[in-house]
Amino acid sequence: MVKLVIIILFFYILSCIKIVKEYERAVIFRLGRVLPKPKGPGIFFVLYPIDKMVKLSLRTITLDVPPQDIITKDNVSVKVNAVVYYRVMNPIKAVIEVEDYDFATSQISQTTLRSVIGQVELDELLSNREKINSSLQEIIDRQTDPWGIKVSLVEIKHVDLPEEMRRAMARQAEAERERRAKVIAAEGEFQAADKLKEAATMLADHPMALQMRYLQTLVELSSEKSSIVIVPVPLDLFRVFMEKKT
Repeated sequence: MVKLVIIILFFYILSCIKIVKEYERAVIFRLGRVLPKPKGPGIFFVLYPIDKMVKLSLRTITLDVPPQDIITKDNVSVKVNAVVYYRVMNPIKAVIEVEDYDFATSQISQTTLRSVIGQVELDELLSNREKINSSLQEIIDRQTDPWGIKVSLVEIKHVDLPEEMRRAMARQAEAERERRAKVIAAEGEFQAADKLKEAATMLADHPMALQMRYLQTLVELSSEKSSIVIVPVPLDLFRVFMEKKT
């Protein structure tokens, strides 16, 4: 009989020994009341059936927010999904303040995503992601703080636009590229005309330069051996030289 009692006592002590990893904590309820400090990491004792243990992980959790159908401020229907990174900072609050902190954080993230995206226009949603991500992180973190949850990062993953909106944006982008090309071509023509104006003014002030340019053109034409070019030489070409000689 004594041996039986010793064996039962031995197995009872073994069942009371608990070990939690470095990234885990154990919240202990003793007679229904939570102990002021969580246990772990390492080895500790739990007095069954007086104590009840709830084990939590302190590692960062990645929450994938499913796509949400949202109407933006400028009445465009989009589907937006996001990813939320959070971790348990206070294990006791995460156990006693909310029934399921994972599910609660997921629901808060979805409703906040709908609320924030519904207050911005489509152009801002596509071009100003960092500001929207920061706003989402701040709102979700403030709402989950009473549960002992710290939201460290929120990122919008994908914005799914309707097919009609994608075609309209493609036409807009093409028109913008054509506009820029025409502006660049017009600026090039303007600069070329300005240079031609300067050249014409210089040639008008120096007639000899025009004659020299004409002769240079003849030299360039004479370098082509595969063709015969007949160029009439006006008498005015030599007038300048005759005037200089006189």
